[in-house]
Amino acid sequence: MTHIAGGCGAIIDSLNTREQNMKHDAWLVLLHAFLSVSELLTLKERFGEIEAIARQTEQSLRNAGLPENKARAVASPDRKAIDATQLWLDNADHHIVVYGSDAYPEMLTQLAGAPLALFVNGDIDALHLPCLAIVGSRNPTRGGVRNAVDFSRHLSRSGYAIVSGLAQGIDTAAHRGALDANGKTIAFLGHGIDRVYPAQNYDLAHQIAATGALVSEYPLGAPPDKWHFPERNRLISGLSLGTLVVEAARRSGSLITARLAAEQGREVFALPGSIHNPLARGCHELIRQGAKLVETAADIHAELAPLAGHMQQNLTESTDNGSSIPAGDDDYSALRKLLSHDPTSIDELKKHSGLTIGELSSMLLILELHGEVESLSGGRYALIA
Repeated sequence: MTHIAGGCGAIIDSLNTREQNMKHDAWLVLLHAFLSVSELLTLKERFGEIEAIARQTEQSLRNAGLPENKARAVASPDRKAIDATQLWLDNADHHIVVYGSDAYPEMLTQLAGAPLALFVNGDIDALHLPCLAIVGSRNPTRGGVRNAVDFSRHLSRSGYAIVSGLAQGIDTAAHRGALDANGKTIAFLGHGIDRVYPAQNYDLAHQIAATGALVSEYPLGAPPDKWHFPERNRLISGLSLGTLVVEAARRSGSLITARLAAEQGREVFALPGSIHNPLARGCHELIRQGAKLVETAADIHAELAPLAGHMQQNLTESTDNGSSIPAGDDDYSALRKLLSHDPTSIDELKKHSGLTIGELSSMLLILELHGEVESLSGGRYALIA
């Protein structure tokens, strides 16, 4: 059975079976009561551990300040919904990551109103990579689709996980570009993780889950209500170092995502277009408001590389207990021997190194930030003289 990552960094699988089951159940009770992070922290101060909160009476919870509907949901939990979620967790690729755990992405902890938990289908490690959001129109031009694929493919090969919302149009193109590059892509959903919307992206959703991650803050069975999508947009921008808007009309959900990114202190990028293209007007408006005009993926990489390098360094230090790499690492040493001053494709490096595209992308990004490697067009890399 997969784990729910527990508060204070505990991994529930490290407990014995009885303790594990009790804590799993308590977490599921609280999640299905739709508690916020602040409400949970208040209750923990009063009652202590998660299991103790789940045992309280409705009146006790109301006395602690919990709203009536949430207090009732904790005291009289929806067992059918909880059992369905527990069954979903029996799949080895299904996870629930809760706020306060080591598995919860640090980028999201910085948000006001961060979700108490994330339902994840796929690779939870993808949530800790340097991310770039790519969003835009659901009805783009052919040029917009081509740009979204090209930017996604190039930046994925540079070590970024591509984040979007699985919608038709630019979102779909962004996810496909990352998959084409054998990179990581993350889709935030505006509904329960047990469903796919739109239905046309059913196969795409399964491809994303196989190598990246599908993520939702909503419990299983939650419908794709229209207000869920603006809510999930804050997570698309919040997980990402920057947001690229490819094509958007002046009144567009993509502009909401861009505004949220700016409010969250993230970078905002926009592609310019023809003055005769209505889908360029939203991007032009963003540029007038201070978004960075970009023409190539290298423009974005130049802006985000220092931030991405800082994230990778922190991740490496936490993984390796503070040891410094890449200098003394065997994989990096082997990779340096495969590189030369002549451009080498990442596919060739994969063939001869035995590493995955994702591993290579992250390592090449680190080497680039150290000034040892340069990234060239077509997913090729060369040593710097």
